[in-house]
Amino acid sequence: MRAIRRFTVRPVLPEPVAALGELAGNLRWSWHPETQDVFAAVDPERWESTGRDPVRLLGEVGSARLEELSTDAAFLERLDAAAADLRHYLDAPRWYQRTVGEDGPQGIAYFSPEYGITAVLPQYSGGLGILAGDHLKTASDLGVPLIGVGLLYRHGYFRQSLSREGWQQERYPVLDPDGLPLTLLREVSTGSTDPGEPVRIEIGMAGGQTLAARVFLARVGRVPLLLLDTDLEENPAELREVTDRLYGGTTEHRIRQEILLGIGGVRAVRAYCRITGAPAPEVFHTNEGHAGFLGLERIRELTVAESGPGLSFEAAVEVARAGTVFTTHTPVPAGIDRFSRDLVAQYFADGEGPVPGVPADRLLALGAEDYDGGDPGVFNMAVMGFRLAQRANGVSQLHGEVSRGMFSGLWPAFDETEVPIGSITNGVHAPTWVAREVLELVAREGADLDAGGPDAWDVVDRVPGDVVWSLKRQLRERLVHDVRRRLAKSWSERGATPAELGWVDDVLDPDVLTIGFARRVPSYKRLTLMLRDPERLRALLLHPERPVQLVIAGKAHPADEGGKRLIQEIVRFADAEDVRHRIVFLPNYDIAMAQPLYPGCDVWLNNPLRPYEACGTSGMKAALNGGLNLSILDGWWDEWYDGENGWAIPSADGVEDPDRRDDLEATALYELIENEVAPRFYDTSHDGLPLRWIEMVRHTLKSLGPKVLATRMLRDYVRDLYVPAARSARDINHDFAGAVELAGWKSRVRSAWDGVRIDHVDSAGVSDVAQVGDQLSVTAYVSLGELAPEDVEVQVVHGRVRGTEDTLADPVVAPLEHAEAYEGGRHRYAATVPLDRAGPFGYTVRVLPRHARLTAPAELGCVTWAE
Repeated sequence: MRAIRRFTVRPVLPEPVAALGELAGNLRWSWHPETQDVFAAVDPERWESTGRDPVRLLGEVGSARLEELSTDAAFLERLDAAAADLRHYLDAPRWYQRTVGEDGPQGIAYFSPEYGITAVLPQYSGGLGILAGDHLKTASDLGVPLIGVGLLYRHGYFRQSLSREGWQQERYPVLDPDGLPLTLLREVSTGSTDPGEPVRIEIGMAGGQTLAARVFLARVGRVPLLLLDTDLEENPAELREVTDRLYGGTTEHRIRQEILLGIGGVRAVRAYCRITGAPAPEVFHTNEGHAGFLGLERIRELTVAESGPGLSFEAAVEVARAGTVFTTHTPVPAGIDRFSRDLVAQYFADGEGPVPGVPADRLLALGAEDYDGGDPGVFNMAVMGFRLAQRANGVSQLHGEVSRGMFSGLWPAFDETEVPIGSITNGVHAPTWVAREVLELVAREGADLDAGGPDAWDVVDRVPGDVVWSLKRQLRERLVHDVRRRLAKSWSERGATPAELGWVDDVLDPDVLTIGFARRVPSYKRLTLMLRDPERLRALLLHPERPVQLVIAGKAHPADEGGKRLIQEIVRFADAEDVRHRIVFLPNYDIAMAQPLYPGCDVWLNNPLRPYEACGTSGMKAALNGGLNLSILDGWWDEWYDGENGWAIPSADGVEDPDRRDDLEATALYELIENEVAPRFYDTSHDGLPLRWIEMVRHTLKSLGPKVLATRMLRDYVRDLYVPAARSARDINHDFAGAVELAGWKSRVRSAWDGVRIDHVDSAGVSDVAQVGDQLSVTAYVSLGELAPEDVEVQVVHGRVRGTEDTLADPVVAPLEHAEAYEGGRHRYAATVPLDRAGPFGYTVRVLPRHARLTAPAELGCVTWAE
């Protein structure tokens, strides 16, 4: 029989072991091996059978065992040490407090639609969520005062299995919040034993409905993560399901989720700060466009909320922008959330809806694709993200370049290089992804990975080659056993009987070159590129002297039939009896699977269609475990490949026929494995060590280790984005006069810009034959119309000339000084330009708006060029 309702009953812990609840309630255990050891000691078998989930473990272990542990002096000593270590971790000053201090923001609200923190909290689908989880964990380790904001999906993302024919199947098991490491955010009940009523967030929706949500709190070390949940009986059925599953449902379902995440998320942060006394955020960080509606709530707070300052819409936008950071992760237009303009108008009508009182026409304009090539019927969440953030970034240098091209229509008068989208390359959280044995080995040699210096991994030079090789074999063997266990389970779910699965005991070999490939399965990641020539792949797998083995995993979106076909193609190849001991596809790729996979692989394969990989952090995790990357030069690999830390797969850029391009790049992949990768792995010295391979491992750790750490990434965010955003926010929010002045100035400049023109440009000081060392004098006569010289900057832009169209390459910008004013708003500007390089030279002159509170020359989108 089937229960009509389920819930979890949490155990009552005896007082001597009560600290187990404290440890289980903070997700720091997920990246702290010593705390995991404590839980393993409670009941080793149950620790494994519960998927290393402390909450489940404590729910299943019997009271007799807990009483027994209460009198176990050795266990209590270990427990007390772990609890004391956690308290010190939570309270002691860390890098941010010691280094950044009061100059940095006192609070940062970080919004993301998904978080990959641990497998026991399945609120993630892929790289975006894993990155968000690493961001929070690293903020905790560094002491960055972050508050995470997301949604609590009752079904999480789907669990993947395979049919007998190898077709992806999805299941959505219900998650019980009482069985997760979560607590409800409650109102404070002063002087009472009553825990207080759960906080309720309410949002007006289309049709006069009200969406209610409660707020669950996950503690990620020092960082609180607020997760909104709409599974409340008071909600109508269609609204109760808003947080049913990640990235599921119709377009209207998605817009409801994003309204809840952005607008409800801001209200949840306000409630959390009010209840706990935490500082109100000075900086709001939008991790991808899904949370972009948060800017609308902040505008509402400043314009029409009863407790707000009553600013104009324009001034409120300036306040919101000053403290907002927007990170885009999307290198393909199809990955951006775009809603029908009519649907957005339906939800955000004047006087009602999520942000009542905010003018609908002004709101709709924020997401309008009102540029060449844009769709006037669409509301673009990324476009709104850029318009409501004064600072924006991509997640690798190449992705920043791609993003500037994708969104250049927002700044049409500027070259792509000046589009105000920077880049901070992603990093990964070493304590989560690096094998414990690797971290312990380098720690014994004196490495200080927390310090984040460029020589942090140089200690690997002191580790003998046989120790490096022995450790890699140990990690490879652990992966082999994990693969066999998972493969047997998968085949059982596909209908195989135990009698049919004897072959699984011989799958993979701990002494064979092991290549890993695991990621989401959209078409551009090219899961099946390795299958372009099946016979050649088969020959590589079965080579009599230099065999290769492949471990593959990944999920296709439930609505992506093409992705599912790619998985089926791989599975059918891997099912063949002659190769199934050398290639496996493991379903239900998640954090728990990934943690032994990265350390156990010798090579990490990544073959996306360039330049569609925004960053690709999986290869970073492999590198930190001594794995070598074999990748298309895309994402982070394009930035940090140096010719000695792995292999670059040649890319057939410019080949228009996609099949031809795939054939060329697959052939290059086969040849690299056959002629370079495998020979180097199996080229051993007299004592059985592949010395050249080991040197590549050492070089990988030294050259990539400091760069790919999330501590480097987050320090970059603090230095380049969070601290400057906090300064801007403080400057403009001090009494809001700065916002009012800036908004008025922008309005005045935009309305008067048509009157700005460059009448004439003169140059002098160079003879018929210019030489290096000459000085070029440039004079520009500029009409400013209704604007004053302090409103603008006149610049000379100069540099090498390339091509037949006189394009300036790597231009240098220098200001011209105001020299003289004439009647009628006409002015003379002058500057001297040194000619310090030989070769073709060119220059031009332009006029830009100038204001102390602008962060980029292109911010207003206004520029006048000399003709």
